[in-house]
Amino acid sequence: MKIGIIGTGAIGGTIAKKMVLAGHQVSVSNSGDFKKLEDRADELGASPKMLEDLVRDVEIIIISVPTIAIPSLAKTLFDKVSQETIVVDTSNYYPFRDADIEEIKYGKAESVWLSEQIGCPVIKAFNMLLAETLVSGGKPNGAPTRIAMAISGDDAKAKEIISGLVDEAGFDVVDAGDLESSWRHQPGTPAYCTELNATELKQALKDGDREAAPQIRDSVIKIFMERTSQPSHEETIEINRSLFPKNPKTA
Repeated sequence: MKIGIIGTGAIGGTIAKKMVLAGHQVSVSNSGDFKKLEDRADELGASPKMLEDLVRDVEIIIISVPTIAIPSLAKTLFDKVSQETIVVDTSNYYPFRDADIEEIKYGKAESVWLSEQIGCPVIKAFNMLLAETLVSGGKPNGAPTRIAMAISGDDAKAKEIISGLVDEAGFDVVDAGDLESSWRHQPGTPAYCTELNATELKQALKDGDREAAPQIRDSVIKIFMERTSQPSHEETIEINRSLFPKNPKTA
């Protein structure tokens, strides 16, 4: 498939590498100058493209930039996108980084807000695992310890296609419902960055508390900011799990 990825950071870059290895035709764009983009694309095995060119003639567009950068992606950019093109949102909202976004702050699902900003439907995917998990946590289909990933969206066919990409990346898929339900795998929920298998993830999605999630999200950031050393990947997972006594991994 032809896949265009906006953003080449820890998440976008990892997805690009995995999709190239899976045999897809991948192009990337970022906010840096074109020479740096060319160097980054070469590292990833992808093709560098200006943003306006990237969104043309692709079957999937993956948006992997901080939430604060979303308004800079003008709606006119997506006016050029075919209605058949699937747009994927991998972003997560953190107020300390992304500033106050009133609609999200008062309860609007992050991906619903993003969809409104860019003026087209999106699928929420690749947002709920740490970058290191995406890099090294993937396993072959059928592996007993395979980690699962949630996806949400309103288009069943689009979710099926994106589920195929998730599988190729090395993870099982759990359908979390429509786009409005994507809050269940946003930061501050039991599903977020806790490395669960498919059965455990289904339960974690059910156990999410929409009203409590923002406070839990911010408390995690406070824990990390107060540390005198960077937590390891394993410590980060354990901290996230510990916030939810009902989480299957802490039971």
